[in-house]
Amino acid sequence: MVSSDVQSWKLDPLRFEARDAERAMTWTLKNPAWRYEVLTDDNAETYVKQHFGPGGFNRPDIVSIYLGLNARIIQADLLRYLIMYVEGGLWADIDVEAIKSIDHFVPKRYSESDIDMVIGIETDEPALKDHPVLGAKAQSFCQWTFMCKPRLPVMMRLIDNILIWLSNLATEQGRSISELQLNFDEVLNGTGPSAFTTAILAEMSFNTGKRKTWADFHGLEESTVVGGVLVLTSEAFAAGTGHSESGNHHGKNALVKHHFHASTWTDSHPRFKHPIYGEVEKCNWDVECVKLWDANTAFFASLPEEDQTKMIALKDREIAAALGKDDAGSEIPLVPDAGSPQALPMLEEARIQLVESDSNAPGSAPAIMLAGVPAGLTEGIPVGLPTDLDPEIPPLADLPPSKVALPAEAAPAEGAPGEAAPAEAALVEVALANEALPAEAPLEAQ
Repeated sequence: MVSSDVQSWKLDPLRFEARDAERAMTWTLKNPAWRYEVLTDDNAETYVKQHFGPGGFNRPDIVSIYLGLNARIIQADLLRYLIMYVEGGLWADIDVEAIKSIDHFVPKRYSESDIDMVIGIETDEPALKDHPVLGAKAQSFCQWTFMCKPRLPVMMRLIDNILIWLSNLATEQGRSISELQLNFDEVLNGTGPSAFTTAILAEMSFNTGKRKTWADFHGLEESTVVGGVLVLTSEAFAAGTGHSESGNHHGKNALVKHHFHASTWTDSHPRFKHPIYGEVEKCNWDVECVKLWDANTAFFASLPEEDQTKMIALKDREIAAALGKDDAGSEIPLVPDAGSPQALPMLEEARIQLVESDSNAPGSAPAIMLAGVPAGLTEGIPVGLPTDLDPEIPPLADLPPSKVALPAEAAPAEGAPGEAAPAEAALVEVALANEALPAEAPLEAQ
């Protein structure tokens, strides 16, 4: 494996934010024998033209599509794979901190000559593989940190898959590639961890002559080499994420710490967010939490449109009140006692609140009940609103705490999103440097 690394980011190292400089420095301090350089937004286009134009691999399709992309996260992911194909080395997003030196990435029982690539498990939650929102993300290898040799076929397989996906999507949307509209899941499936995983499993299958699926890596307890790819356990690169038995950053097999502060690309490519129950990713792969979210959203979908509209309006007013705003957006006075009738402007109204039934047996599907409805009406999931609601539905302040809110214990670890996301535009890579990079980069190792 080559012993050089380079990072790509929006700015050169002289203009790094303090936290980015701190993360980057962990790589140079722990790996003094590795060369470190920075590729920025200013010279990324020149890099792609140089290596994939007529004087390089002569792939005008790659150059054309890269230059035509306006979706910065797609461009950043594609650049990541292009650099790793050309250079090899190690990639780590800018918000990834090195816990141990790169020398620890390949266990001593393996010979580096037998290894073409080093990856780790990010998400291993096959119980949710068929979930309509989470399914495509439930089984994936980590791509915020990985290593590979230059010119690996799997990287070009991934690049070609992305070009095909972009072309097909442009045809489906009736738009040019520069005008594509992409949501969160489309990004993950097209260029992120899902696409990365699909390409690697296909390459493993080709190299071994046997079909490889996620079942070969579910519950992986120790590293394994398959078709020249060293697969590390989830603790290696995904420690501290709070799922997939990834352990914590103090574990003996933890190699990096992902801080997740560079993933603002979701502002432009939003996740699915239910108007009442929010994002299921907030469950952070907790199966019971996901079941509750599913049950609540299914019940909401069964309501007449008029009742759905009322619930959304009440939710919006509740949020506005919590922010100290009235319906017109003006500030309203906050009172010391949040339980008083004056604390929220809608407390006097009959309010529908979904809560988890306390009578549920452990392990059973969560039941749904309406606040203020007799207990006998709360079995199962009602198909609509009863017409004989008790007129004395208690105000919000008098209701028991709602269990619809996602449980605190299911929240992601500090800074961690519900699943691994690719980093922001022109994100960080740690890979082998090339002669076109600026020589004045101050973090260049000796």
